[in-house]
Amino acid sequence: MRGNPIISLLIFSIIILAIDFYVFWGIRKITRDYRALVKKIVTIAFWFVPVFSISGLVMIFLFRESISPAKTMTWFYYVSGPFILFYVPKLIFILFNLVDDIYFLIRKLVTQVQTKSNAEKRTITRRKFLTQVGIVTAGIPFLSLFYGIVYGRFDFTVRKLKLKFKSFPKEMNGLKVVQISDFHIGSFLGKKKTIDEAVDLINQQHADILLFTGDFVNNVSTEVDEFIESLKNLKARIGKFSVLGNHDYGEYVRWPSVEEKKKNLNRLIKIQQDIGFDLLLNESRTIELNGANFELLGVENWGLPPFPQYGDLEKTLSGSNSESFQILMSHDPTHFSAQVAGKTNIDLTLSGHTHGAQFGIEIPGWRWSPVNLRYKYWGGLYEEANQKIYVNTGIGFIGFPGRVGMPPEITVFEIEQG
Repeated sequence: MRGNPIISLLIFSIIILAIDFYVFWGIRKITRDYRALVKKIVTIAFWFVPVFSISGLVMIFLFRESISPAKTMTWFYYVSGPFILFYVPKLIFILFNLVDDIYFLIRKLVTQVQTKSNAEKRTITRRKFLTQVGIVTAGIPFLSLFYGIVYGRFDFTVRKLKLKFKSFPKEMNGLKVVQISDFHIGSFLGKKKTIDEAVDLINQQHADILLFTGDFVNNVSTEVDEFIESLKNLKARIGKFSVLGNHDYGEYVRWPSVEEKKKNLNRLIKIQQDIGFDLLLNESRTIELNGANFELLGVENWGLPPFPQYGDLEKTLSGSNSESFQILMSHDPTHFSAQVAGKTNIDLTLSGHTHGAQFGIEIPGWRWSPVNLRYKYWGGLYEEANQKIYVNTGIGFIGFPGRVGMPPEITVFEIEQG
């Protein structure tokens, strides 16, 4: 059951305003000695963002019926981008301001020896210093998020891995498999040139096989329309294959009828086929090369609730040769632990879905993202029960129109026997 959107919007607005009033209280500590004109400019600039954010959400809510489903996320990004850009730093600032205020209250209660004037002078000086440190510290996530919105989300990055499997046919040694995932193509509306650049970079990898592991769209099939000709240029020597992700089913749209929802899905399936993808719907394909072969498996989305479980691995495996080397495409990595690892002979599973939260930190030998609190396997190569899974962190974005430390990914696997 969906909650009342008016109540949700009201609660959200109250929380936001509470945050802003407290942050503004901290800002006033810094500007108390500034000239009146400067204070006025600071006040107007400060309150512009919350007014813009709340007004934007109200406008989207009021005119939601007149906004096409394909452009819903575009309008949402106009609000979510500035909101996250400013409110994450504000939360950082609040931590400093809160410590500052707690210290002030404690000191005010216990100070008995110092004269009132000296106590006030020292306290004000220290409070101003701590608040200024909070401002500077909050600037770090602000600059990082700004970079992620302006540049990071379009910084397409190629990751190359060499994988060895005992069961892989040696006649196919050096097979180049390119994986892309989570296009969320509606997030690129009006940016055809960007998609062309991504397609060119993918083609530069000279894939033998190109695999797309789900979430072609945000919500509806019409998001793809302006990019169809660009996506037709994707190339692979042997073939291009895909599966569906949770966003591809139209689950997050209020459809006038079940028939309209089905029509949207069928249209997306046809579009993928027109682009040149062999879409696997709980199916398998035998890939042949140099007199040898392996099994490529593709399941529909299977995730833990609230995500849909349309995937039928048993049906998918029923049409394949269990003795051959097997690659499984499954959008959600939770499927691997739930039904694949230790329960099948599948050698390699390729997934997406997590986006790496579109935020993370990576240094040689260590990689972290807050999404690891939700997903055991969230980005990169993992192994369980002598079976491997690779989670691609996606080429698109959703929710937050940016990527910080988690660039859009194109993965290139070179596979051989070993």
